[in-house]
Amino acid sequence: MAIGGGIIFLPVQIGLKGIWVFSLSVVVAYPALYMMQTLYLKTLSRSPEYKDYSGVITYYLGKNWGFFLGVTYFIMLLKGMLTYSLAATFDSASYLHTFGVTSQVLSDNGWYGLLVLTVLVSIAAQGEKLLFKISGPMVLLKLAIVILLGLIMIPHWNMANISLLPPVGELLVGMILTLPFTLFSILFVQILSPMNVAFRKTEPDAEIATYRALRASRIAYGILVCAVLFFAFSFTFSLSHEQAMEAASNNISAMAIVARVVPGEIIKVMSILLNVFAIVTAFFGIFLGFQEAMKGIVVNVLARFMNEQRINERAVSIGVAIFIVLLLWGWVLTHFPILLLQQIGAPVYGIVSCMIPCYLVLKVPQLKKYYSWRILFISGTGLLLCLSPFFKFLE
Repeated sequence: MAIGGGIIFLPVQIGLKGIWVFSLSVVVAYPALYMMQTLYLKTLSRSPEYKDYSGVITYYLGKNWGFFLGVTYFIMLLKGMLTYSLAATFDSASYLHTFGVTSQVLSDNGWYGLLVLTVLVSIAAQGEKLLFKISGPMVLLKLAIVILLGLIMIPHWNMANISLLPPVGELLVGMILTLPFTLFSILFVQILSPMNVAFRKTEPDAEIATYRALRASRIAYGILVCAVLFFAFSFTFSLSHEQAMEAASNNISAMAIVARVVPGEIIKVMSILLNVFAIVTAFFGIFLGFQEAMKGIVVNVLARFMNEQRINERAVSIGVAIFIVLLLWGWVLTHFPILLLQQIGAPVYGIVSCMIPCYLVLKVPQLKKYYSWRILFISGTGLLLCLSPFFKFLE
């Protein structure tokens, strides 16, 4: 599910900052991402027990670090839920208005957001078996659509959309602000931990399990880099700065703008499919982890006042689902800018994905063999992600 919010909002950020800024961010982000995810898998694989990432951190550094990672991971999930609730509400309303289904933009009505989120949460709450049946085909289809959309947009390329090379200071600041979008466009670090556990369970030899996990990660990385870069540059050549400004001001994705301004029914239909598949699969993928985290918090609190065996799990599940709907609905009513949320959430990924694996290499004796210049490069990228929100507020 790596193609999510990053890919549908990346063209907007490129349109705002320019292709030179994006190119520099790619030079920094994509190599760092490859090194980081490889290091992430290696630190997981060296643990004698095949646990999730939080369990591995607890094994290496103790319970306090495990608790810290659990809190940070919960914040990362919350940021994802907030992002996709906004995208689902505003983009769907934009499409309905664009195609004449509604005379006004429904997202202006607060009850529309409640309806959209209730439907999404009702489906997602049915369990992981249903979600895998729904999300599996969507993942393959959206990868195919990314490639096809990039090809179909070629006749609409306009080299006038390529901005002039900005001054060095503006280029560097723009790169830091664009870095989260570039990383999120192909980031799949969230699935590396369950993938490692799956290989360790099925493969008795730990070395072979690690090799298979690394190979799968490298293949996925290569496919995503080629597909996403082609898609991003194709859209950059096709959409103007003014259109990117319109998308940002209306809190909608590049796909919604394409449906409005680019002629051709095929492009409109495919842009809608990509947008829907990207948002829905990402929402479903994050919801499972977020729901379990919320249920864990509720059970923990209730267990302080009553016998844990008397807690009605179904009632807790229903209550958590209702709470999630109301939480996300309240968030959608704020009309918070999605692009700003992407940048504010960047430090969490910088800490979990970059800083902690590097700290493990420096702190844990059996991992010191992984120390090299790559550790400094990954740490530097994590630091830039942490600084991104501050540069945005100073912009």
